[in-house]
Amino acid sequence: MRRSGTRLLAVAVGGALVLGGCGGGDESHARPKGSGSAVEGAPLQPVPRGKGSDAPDDFNGDGARDLVLDYLAHRGQGDDPGIAVVHGGGRGPVPGARQVLGARANGARTRGELPAAFESEASCDLDGDGFTDLVVSTDPPYDGQGRPPVPLQVLFGSPKGLTGTAVPLKVPARARLGNDWPDQPVCGDFDGDGARDLVLHASGAHLSFLRGPFTRTGAPRAAGPPLTAPGNAPTGPALDVNRDGYDDLVVRESTGASKAALVLGGPQGPNRTGVLFPKSTGVAFGRFGGAARELDAALPGPRGIALRYDVPGTARATLPGRGATVHAGDLDGDGRGDLVVSGTAPGEVRVHRGRAAGFARTATATLEPAAQGTARVVAVADLDGDRRADVVVRTDQGRGRDTVAVYRGLRGGALVERAPRLTFTTAGFAPTGGDR
Repeated sequence: MRRSGTRLLAVAVGGALVLGGCGGGDESHARPKGSGSAVEGAPLQPVPRGKGSDAPDDFNGDGARDLVLDYLAHRGQGDDPGIAVVHGGGRGPVPGARQVLGARANGARTRGELPAAFESEASCDLDGDGFTDLVVSTDPPYDGQGRPPVPLQVLFGSPKGLTGTAVPLKVPARARLGNDWPDQPVCGDFDGDGARDLVLHASGAHLSFLRGPFTRTGAPRAAGPPLTAPGNAPTGPALDVNRDGYDDLVVRESTGASKAALVLGGPQGPNRTGVLFPKSTGVAFGRFGGAARELDAALPGPRGIALRYDVPGTARATLPGRGATVHAGDLDGDGRGDLVVSGTAPGEVRVHRGRAAGFARTATATLEPAAQGTARVVAVADLDGDRRADVVVRTDQGRGRDTVAVYRGLRGGALVERAPRLTFTTAGFAPTGGDR
């Protein structure tokens, strides 16, 4: 029996990401106004060597955010084309400075078998060395008897980026419950000690809490018995919603549309249930409105996007957007979060400006599609170091074609570029393997 992976909608706050982030750029790959297709098969460039940094999603430690892309467009590369890490430079992502990771080149064997899947799940500096690490989900062999093996593996960052073979994440027996898969990882500093921890699904509305830092063999510093939770699906990225110095996370009753709750961190980890959220498909946090201490929340649901200002306050409003996916980030650098909405119409991505009075129902901007197809926002983060979040959109054009577009955040009324500064495709990305 093999496990089928479950992907969760992610929480986003300010410049935080859904899956990854990036930084740096290469003007030679920019898409001129009025030009046609995206750059395909950008020539490989060396990965910049770093010395370590505290920047998020900086796998090679050079101070620039890197971009993680799953579900690569591919032709003839089998069912799993791998995970691409596009490294940053000075003005945005550099498509040529990339690494493509896969089960064959980078996966650890379980019972002598390579993983059948290799998908990015969470990123943070687990061992505290200044290089971001990547937690990947695999599909190890399992005969259905007893506890399944841990499906998570860790690729550690280095001056060369993510290279070599992953190590299986070690989940101590005392931190597990029942025979569920220990999966759905969320990174964060939940106990406030400065080290990155991991929270996993355990079983029967319980969470496994693994305290960091982690060793290079994938072992946590400590782990206790599973914590009781208000649901089964921990969801990241984590953030300090109530500004008490401990990261918090959202735990959903189940994947897909469901009720959820904010679980608050503390000295003993994430063990206190905070505000309850109505049925939705995700949550995005940000300082959308006034100057309240707590962050605000946007929750897409069947009737639109429900807004709750000053969590856990009771003030509510609704934006149009049935079937929407939401992300948050400060696009113009004014200190307030803006809302990026997609999924309401094919290829449409619109942006609502945060303001003291809350969001206007009419979008401030609608992004010009970089290609025809199904568009998905994969990142909202400061990619070029200008302290304004940018928007990364991937459009699946079908038949092994895609376009990845980067729209810069802008000061003033425009809020964000209508047309992308940079477009490229992952269709020509092939596994690079790295050191083994």
